[in-house]
Amino acid sequence: MTPRIGRAAPAGSWPARAAADTVTLAWDDRYRRRLRLVTDGGEALLLDLERPRALADGDGLAVEDGRWIAVAAAPEPVAEARCGDAQALARLAWHLGNRHVPVQLIDNAVRFRHDPVIADMAAGLGAEVARREAPFHPERGAYAGGGGC
Repeated sequence: MTPRIGRAAPAGSWPARAAADTVTLAWDDRYRRRLRLVTDGGEALLLDLERPRALADGDGLAVEDGRWIAVAAAPEPVAEARCGDAQALARLAWHLGNRHVPVQLIDNAVRFRHDPVIADMAAGLGAEVARREAPFHPERGAYAGGGGC
């Protein structure tokens, strides 16, 4: 029988030094309720949470047998768009949001999953767009709680 994970804990609230293994996941697999996982060490596990949850790099997953598994955010194809000033960056962020593009806000830039059409739109708005391989941690939305102005 596949061991079950029934609880996730935020980074800093679980014994990370005692992690038995790590599971490296892209964003799509870090926002789930139920999912078959394979750890970096090759063990099959079943993520079976009570409700969907966004897992972040450094979070811990409690296996029913008492072990902990560390979550690592996998690098994935992203684009980073930088603008010349705060007003241009805010304008770009508005256009991305208007298209419901998940974004991650980083120092003086907006990161989104690489999509040639969206990257061209950003460049057309005057942004300098660069492709990268990096973990993606999009904003969770206004009603998700946490963060703020």
